[in-house]
Amino acid sequence: MSLETTGNDTGEREHLARCVQQIAKTRSRTAFAEIFEYFAPRLKSYLVRLGSDANGAEEIVQEVMLNVWRKADQYDQRQASVSTWIFRIARNRRIDSHRRMNKPELDAEDPMLHPAKIEEPDITVNRAQVETVVRRQLETLPDDQLVLLKAAFYEGLSHSQIAKKFGLPLGTVKSRIRIAFQRLKGQLERDQH
Repeated sequence: MSLETTGNDTGEREHLARCVQQIAKTRSRTAFAEIFEYFAPRLKSYLVRLGSDANGAEEIVQEVMLNVWRKADQYDQRQASVSTWIFRIARNRRIDSHRRMNKPELDAEDPMLHPAKIEEPDITVNRAQVETVVRRQLETLPDDQLVLLKAAFYEGLSHSQIAKKFGLPLGTVKSRIRIAFQRLKGQLERDQH
């Protein structure tokens, strides 16, 4: 019995369900051809109405029908009609396709995609020496300056956030941080000479 001879919606739904069952059980090419002939043009029309171009819609239809062939055994007639099942697959494939198209292409030359260059040993040693001096000098700062520096650099707070957190005027926060920097800079310059 072909789809043209079924005549009513219930008979058509039952026939489509039997076709999918035959695909699942025996890999019936005849049943698949009927499903394909029935759904391919409907799916393409549906996808175009959703905004896909004709070529994109055809590609999605091919993916959907391949999915029907591969996963026919997952169809459960008690859960949905064949139509609902296939159109849901198509809708999901279209969403996936849309997401893929909207993702920017990665630029192979983007520096963020390349590992950092290995630092020369003398630069590494120099950096370690500077870090040691900075840590030592931080310990010499008065607590009122050190606490504000830590809030700015370890906690990432802005000057106004620091002022609010410690209940200080904004000008006081700025001046204490500036004085602390000047002290550190002076000491680093003396240590490097």
